[in-house]
Amino acid sequence: MPVKLIADCGATKCEWRLLGSGKPKKILTQGISPYFLTGEQIAGMLETELLPKLKKTNIDEVHYYGTGLGDAGNVKLIKKVLKKLFPDAGIEANTDLLAAARALCGNEKGVVCILGTGSNSCYYNGKKIVKNSPGLGYVLGDEGSGAYLGKRVLQYYLYNTFDEDLRSRFDAKFTTTPHEIIENVYRGTLPNRYLASFTVFLAENRGHYMIENIIEDGINDFFFNHLYKYRESWLYPISFAGSVAYGFRDVLKDICSSYELELGNILKQPMDGLEVFHSEGAE
Repeated sequence: MPVKLIADCGATKCEWRLLGSGKPKKILTQGISPYFLTGEQIAGMLETELLPKLKKTNIDEVHYYGTGLGDAGNVKLIKKVLKKLFPDAGIEANTDLLAAARALCGNEKGVVCILGTGSNSCYYNGKKIVKNSPGLGYVLGDEGSGAYLGKRVLQYYLYNTFDEDLRSRFDAKFTTTPHEIIENVYRGTLPNRYLASFTVFLAENRGHYMIENIIEDGINDFFFNHLYKYRESWLYPISFAGSVAYGFRDVLKDICSSYELELGNILKQPMDGLEVFHSEGAE
């Protein structure tokens, strides 16, 4: 069996899995978004965080699934970086959406969604992505994502919409200021990741009607703007991957039930499914 290195990479964190060299090995590094990081920055980070943990293992294949790889230029950049680090390996660089589809559906048909730092969706025919409703990024879209929900948290805080109790909880949790928030959103290096970090406030304060409204409205926006556009949503199971989907899976179940949609699998991270997919030798 060839030695394979698989990456499921989002904007916030990246999970790597080494297969074919004894017991499967899990490695975590920080996330990679080619929209925000240069090739030099990505290579430098991987040289520091990934390569030492591989202990000079000879890699035959690298299968990299990542955010931002719907753009041909970003695919080229990632392949160039990986080829530099693993010059003797075969390199595949594809979207995190295909990773989710392979992990959630295997070789079956289904509608596949990612709700993580960003959001995305597609119809997968069991072999490839046939239809895609893009997330458009944290400025124009990414409905239902961590960045989208985190932005709503900050709006409620900055507009003084939170009641006194929630505002006190927010101040105790984050000890920040309106000025710092604006600086990080408009001048920070990774604003999408910064926005998504506030989703934890929603998870920690479930049950409050304002918190539930933010979660339900944000995920409903995802259904309305994306899943409603697929006729296949009423023909096949709808499956989800991502920390937001997993964390608020009760909301997903309620919304699917109310729209009479069949809910499929929900995975926090698709890596376990990808490990099975690649261990079976499927491509």
